[in-house]
Amino acid sequence: MVYTSRNEQLVKPLFDRYTEETGVKITYLTDKAPPLMERLRAEGDRTQADVFITVDAGNLWQAANLGLLQPTESAELQANIPSHLRDPDNRWYGLSVRARTIVHNPQVTPAMSLSTYEDLADPKWRGKLCLRSSKSEYNQSLVATMIATLGAERTEGVVRGWVANLAAPPFANDVAVIEAIAAGRCAIGVVNTYYLGRQKRDNPELPVQPFWPNQDGRGVHVNVSGAGVTAHSDNVEGARAFIEWLSSDKAQALYANENMEYPANPKIDAASLVEGWGDFKADVINVSEAGRLQAEAVKLMDRAGYR
Repeated sequence: MVYTSRNEQLVKPLFDRYTEETGVKITYLTDKAPPLMERLRAEGDRTQADVFITVDAGNLWQAANLGLLQPTESAELQANIPSHLRDPDNRWYGLSVRARTIVHNPQVTPAMSLSTYEDLADPKWRGKLCLRSSKSEYNQSLVATMIATLGAERTEGVVRGWVANLAAPPFANDVAVIEAIAAGRCAIGVVNTYYLGRQKRDNPELPVQPFWPNQDGRGVHVNVSGAGVTAHSDNVEGARAFIEWLSSDKAQALYANENMEYPANPKIDAASLVEGWGDFKADVINVSEAGRLQAEAVKLMDRAGYR
């Protein structure tokens, strides 16, 4: 049994392919990450869940920190998933990567005018920046890793600058940010790449492109979706085998092409549309820092007036 916060339309093709290849049927339950974690906590050793799959390193860190996941020792997973994309104690492994990067309309905002996440706080961007709400776990993870690298004081100054530069109140989702840039409502924004990939797949003429920030420094912020074996799994071997398969060539290619995410396994290419955006230097801070510092990030964003 799999508990997953990923959309059924994305994970069901993976589950079906695994059944075709192995004969093992995957039963699953979908919900938001917090209710699933609460369910795992309440069920304890009575749970039927063997695998927990969710998005955002913050959620994975929380699940591990709550004792809901157990260490999984696997040479295959160690080989397929880079160390910065997995839990230092091997309780979860990243399975797909999303870069949270700057997006812009090149005809309105040339790439040469862009540089870093920190630069988005510069007054030259006053009234030109669009962001998703601070309630987004993806923005919380971005700010958390900035705290880890820049320190809380400098990060708070940057976030205050972002708020001062907003062209509109924060949006409910990344798609709305992309649409606002396309419509000329703002010049720049910050979104997960797979949202842009989906939009460009449906509308190749969309006048929005990614820009890779911080290439002379720490690199682009990346986050993961991932999975771990539940603490009270009754089928640890089967759970481990399934997560190993999810890190394999076939499954990673499915992830890439279905959802426009980057494969966590570096041996696998991204979808051709995404590959067309070119290579970038990624921040290789361990993504678990996004969870460790998430609560501090939320407080900092609140102090800075980022809603």
